[in-house]
Amino acid sequence: MRFDVLTLFPELFDPFLRVGVTRRAYESKQVDVRLWQLRDHAEDNYRRVDDRPFGGGPGMVMLAAPLERALAAVKADRAATHPGAPAVIHFSPTGRKLDQALARELAQGEGAILLCGRYEGIDQRVLDRHVTMEISLGDFVLSGGELPAIAMLDAIARLQEGVLNDAASHQQDSFSDGLLDCPHFSRPEVLETPEGPLPVPPVLLSGHHAEIARWRREQSLALTLRRRPELIEAARRDGRLDKKDEKFLASLQAAPGKAAGKAPVKTGGGTGEV
Repeated sequence: MRFDVLTLFPELFDPFLRVGVTRRAYESKQVDVRLWQLRDHAEDNYRRVDDRPFGGGPGMVMLAAPLERALAAVKADRAATHPGAPAVIHFSPTGRKLDQALARELAQGEGAILLCGRYEGIDQRVLDRHVTMEISLGDFVLSGGELPAIAMLDAIARLQEGVLNDAASHQQDSFSDGLLDCPHFSRPEVLETPEGPLPVPPVLLSGHHAEIARWRREQSLALTLRRRPELIEAARRDGRLDKKDEKFLASLQAAPGKAAGKAPVKTGGGTGEV
């Protein structure tokens, strides 16, 4: 897949594309990211890409003409390798919230043109003519579209085959099954702290794979119920909860203190609490 990023600050992407596990996807061109400097498509000596808004008001607006030229250049360049009309994504608080479902959807496509706005925004005529999807990271305002673009690229790259060391890693991520991920532990088995020793839940040391899987599932359910109860309802509507899940949730809801605080769970070797 190929992503063409139109931005005033291509240098923001360089370190992100060269570090971390997802760099494999970019180095191999499995996720081909190409950066386009919008100022290269300005025609005056000052390489100006913004001006005051009509009607007055604070700030500046990104000009339509340089953006039109940049989009035309990108589309012409893409035609050789990715024929057909590309998706054009604009990052805006008015857009669809970026979640794991959308990341999976985009990870199965051929890429897109990513339009990173700055200042007070982009001339609406450009958005109306070209943009096919608007995406938001959430209900807050950033200085530009570069950070949302980086977040989206990372979410997509890690879903590509062979990018993660363990192919099953992303299958355990939060939201992979509509729920939050379970807690994770590593060495040492007992962490000595001023407040006392903190052992790893015994079930994780038992070697009993079925009990470990059930423990992780119940921890995921308990955490989701405490932090994001609406995800439990969505999972229930979609048929992703089985009888064991429902029985465990009922036990938590029958004891509100457990659901609101820390939920004790059966570990097979005692009782662990996370």
